[in-house]
Amino acid sequence: MSATLVGYARCSTDEQDLTAQRDALAALSVPEDRIYLDHGFSGTRRDRPGLAQALAAVRSGDTFTVTKLDRLARSVPDALEILGQLSDRNVRFALGSSAYDWKDPFAKMFLSILAVVAEFEANLTRQRTREGMAVARSKGRLKGRKPKLTSQQRAHLLKLHEADEHGIGELATLFGVSRATVYRELGKRVA
Repeated sequence: MSATLVGYARCSTDEQDLTAQRDALAALSVPEDRIYLDHGFSGTRRDRPGLAQALAAVRSGDTFTVTKLDRLARSVPDALEILGQLSDRNVRFALGSSAYDWKDPFAKMFLSILAVVAEFEANLTRQRTREGMAVARSKGRLKGRKPKLTSQQRAHLLKLHEADEHGIGELATLFGVSRATVYRELGKRVA
């Protein structure tokens, strides 16, 4: 069995697009059916379905490829653990067109530094977001999530529930919300 290229691409939000990463992986000769994707998943989370599939797909002698290290992980421990596991399984790691041997001290140092930078960027973004939200809140521009139901809808839901003519599922369907929202609204009345 010949060695295979396996690619992984990720973006953090649903508004972002994976096209550039997919095109870059294709340009690196990663077959389209061997590119695994996570759309709307943060790199700070390790439990991503596309990543799990990509890691399960690589075999000894294969090459695991990403376009940038921060697409793989934005946490130093996660990046180092993944790279170590790939190395233990005799899977090469490629960052763009450059392949790295985790057992080589210089490659290990370089990738470790990139992992630190990726985590730093994620932490910096989080800090800036918190600061921006605090400023918006202080100016009265950030008021939290818009309620799922208007006050009139909530009153109607409570009235229908008290009449005991509809189950939770029916109420959820009638108001176009989830069962959890119905329970949450009923819980507000009790609290």
